[in-house]
Amino acid sequence: MKRILLLSLLLVAGLTHAKQPNVIIVITDDQGYGDLSCHGNPVLKTPHLDKLHGESVRLTDYHVAPTCSPTRAALITGRWTNRTGVWHTIMGRSMIRVNEVTIGQIFKDGGYATAMIGKWHLGDNYPYRPEDRGFQWVYRHGGGGVGQTPDYWDNAYFDGSYWFNGTPVPAKGFCTDVFFRQAMKFMREQKKKDNPFLVYLCMNAPHGPMHSPVKYSLPYKGLGVGTANFFGMIANIDDNVGKLRSFLKKTGLEEDTILIFTTDNGTSSGSKVFNDGMRGKKGSEYDGGHRVPFFISWPKGKLGGGRDVDMITSYVDVVPTLVDMCDVPAPKGVKFDGVSIKPLLYGKDENWPDRILVTDSQRVRDPIKWRKSAVMTDQWRLNNGKELYDIKADPGQKHDVFAKHPKVVERLTKFYDGWWADLEPSFKLTTEIYLGHPDANPVRLTSHDWITDGSTPWNQRHIRDLVTNPRSTGFWAVKVIEAGEYEIELRRWPKTLNKSIVAAIEAGDDVPGQQAFRARPGKSFAAVKAHLNVGGQKLTKNIKKGATNVKFRLKLKPGNDELWAKFSDKDGKECGAYYAYVNKL
Repeated sequence: MKRILLLSLLLVAGLTHAKQPNVIIVITDDQGYGDLSCHGNPVLKTPHLDKLHGESVRLTDYHVAPTCSPTRAALITGRWTNRTGVWHTIMGRSMIRVNEVTIGQIFKDGGYATAMIGKWHLGDNYPYRPEDRGFQWVYRHGGGGVGQTPDYWDNAYFDGSYWFNGTPVPAKGFCTDVFFRQAMKFMREQKKKDNPFLVYLCMNAPHGPMHSPVKYSLPYKGLGVGTANFFGMIANIDDNVGKLRSFLKKTGLEEDTILIFTTDNGTSSGSKVFNDGMRGKKGSEYDGGHRVPFFISWPKGKLGGGRDVDMITSYVDVVPTLVDMCDVPAPKGVKFDGVSIKPLLYGKDENWPDRILVTDSQRVRDPIKWRKSAVMTDQWRLNNGKELYDIKADPGQKHDVFAKHPKVVERLTKFYDGWWADLEPSFKLTTEIYLGHPDANPVRLTSHDWITDGSTPWNQRHIRDLVTNPRSTGFWAVKVIEAGEYEIELRRWPKTLNKSIVAAIEAGDDVPGQQAFRARPGKSFAAVKAHLNVGGQKLTKNIKKGATNVKFRLKLKPGNDELWAKFSDKDGKECGAYYAYVNKL
């Protein structure tokens, strides 16, 4: 009785707070606006996503970056991707800067249990990993996709091993199924504890290589292996979204959960079938590269009903909107580049401004002004600073009207110039992998993060194929945290494989769909010397017969540095040390 009386008094005094809504963000990889049957795709069937579409508020003019990492960086920070240090998917330019505050940290600080599951693609080393950025439950693959260089060796889309809070654990089944199961396991645990939760559920599907469970690709087999498996992966995602929604309903979580479905860029493989009339696909500065689906539902919050929001919106709006809707404190000292679009979601758009937004696709070592850019309003698209399209009259961007609207061009150019000038100083800030930090020692480096002007071996097929042209090596940008003695171990093959540096390896098992990265034999390389250059020290060692690695011990001083590592044969031909393990002793 006393407890009931106390609660009653607290309610009268207004000292209790309503439970904050749960948040689930489902983001898929390389699925475009037209890769949904609810958007008119005449071949692909997505019944569960169609149902969600019909019960959501939909952003019909929502824009992201034209590629993976850049979208994900902006989506989870509310800040322009180029500002975060992420303007590429490899080459050390996919690691989110230390000063950026993620949605994981914001919601963790706001009392939420936080989970990141699936594809992170914003850094595999400290301090860039999701577990370093506010996510408490992390279950993920490495790099930008299953089977890429930082991923667990020989992972394919079936029966892989994934890192659970830093420890690799084997899993059974197709990767998307595994990731959704993990998400529901996390949510079930939080429900028991009565914790509000944030789940950032990130697919690597339907990114290539194109692998799908056969039952999902079979209806599309007439489209060829690539497209059939691309659509098969989407059909599998659709099935999992249906299972997720059923889970939410059965567990009583549905009513007070904000559920978002979106994608990270335009289609990679579906445009030949259907692209909703848009020009371009993944990587393009035209709308087909960056206008993507965005559905949001929240039954208790009265968000739903199948209503469209046609005003232009952007990935930088997601974090400020969720902060607003969930009543969590905004991070101190952080200025979002996006805005809360809560008024639009609730149909209060009478005084909404004529916004200007920017996206671009850099994918170079250092950003280049106007490169593959789009300056956008509700009506206009200024592409590359040289082409202008009236998107209302010409959604396919076929008719350049640059010369006919000089005032529009002037306005959009002035905005872009100011936008670029604001971001440009941040380009000089660097993202180094920390060495000798007490929270991350030893460190595993992979060629995915080489900074180079040549070819970066970003997936395990590249390691197997052995590229040895003169520009096939690069350096890791590192930051030595503590002075001391370090051991640096160079390998061609990862520790988990434990093969000699010079060895060829057999092809691994294939999986349904296109050839898996592991299903190619690994070439031999007759290396005789190992070379290391770091901390002003250039060191060389002979490679012993049958050696799986070469270890160097040296003293390093604190500070930023470049770590170069390679092997060479008797003729001087070079091969990068694709894997390096650094341990402060």
